[in-house]
Amino acid sequence: MANLIIDIGNTRIKSALFEGNLLLKEDVFDRLENALTCWISLSFDHCLVSSVRWSQEELLDLIPFHFKYFTPETKLRVHNAYGTPASLGLDRIAGAVGAWAISGKGPVLAIDLGTCITFDLIDEENSYLGGAISPGLAMRAKAMHEQTARLPLVNLSERPAELIGNNTITCMQVGIWYGIEFEILGQIEAYTKKFPEIEVFVCGGDAQSFDSLAKDLIFVVPNLVLYGLNSILNHNVE
Repeated sequence: MANLIIDIGNTRIKSALFEGNLLLKEDVFDRLENALTCWISLSFDHCLVSSVRWSQEELLDLIPFHFKYFTPETKLRVHNAYGTPASLGLDRIAGAVGAWAISGKGPVLAIDLGTCITFDLIDEENSYLGGAISPGLAMRAKAMHEQTARLPLVNLSERPAELIGNNTITCMQVGIWYGIEFEILGQIEAYTKKFPEIEVFVCGGDAQSFDSLAKDLIFVVPNLVLYGLNSILNHNVE
């Protein structure tokens, strides 16, 4: 069974073609027109769309083939025990389900290093419980620049080699990079104490920047959300 998975974000459109649980093809587009040209050429049985940019009604007019639309009411393989499920970002639950699907069981922790950093847990009873949200790399730099009178907007293209900065710019860079590093390691340590058998998966745009952290403890899967959406689609068409 071939699945087309479409994840429409605010700036980019990602898609993946799966055969069962096997990822065959992955693409990233800037414009829907280019994406449609690609999708129409593919052969697939089912399609799931997750979108923060367009509603289901709008996409029905834009996409010329049948698809299922991911909503908070979509059936999941795991139990959603989040306190306010209607406000839960669908990318968060999809990433957690992706980690759970790859692991085959809970507990799993999905860490998404994007604009914000999100930590999402599915426990050993296969219940999604929630986690934490904090600012990502660029957001931390922008906040320090915009909410102070004299701090510059620093370049974060490279992780500082030294832990101690020796001027304002390097001190800011160290504070941002190592602040996130220690936050990730601290969260993993805390979760591991509570769930000793936990497996940790990292995804998101900045995931590769932190792939050297705790190599024995984490799995870097950049397309974790797509795996989660594929698992959700399989559950809804079985």
